[in-house]
Amino acid sequence: MQAHADIEFNQLLKIIKTLPSGKLRRLKSEIEKEVTKAKTVDLKSLLLKGPTATKKQLDTIAKNRKAINQWRTK
Repeated sequence: MQAHADIEFNQLLKIIKTLPSGKLRRLKSEIEKEVTKAKTVDLKSLLLKGPTATKKQLDTIAKNRKAINQWRTK
């Protein structure tokens, strides 16, 4: 069962400050889990939405690597 209430930030802060230390640690760990989960999702979506190279760009990169490797072996 879940209850939803509109609580202002200052009220929420007062409630949190009255928590016993054990429950405060538990709340902190739950918040850290959510933050970690949000970071993971953001990174994944960022990578999936990122730019990709075209066939022509990949060919150019391959040619440049080949030229650099030939130059280094001389």
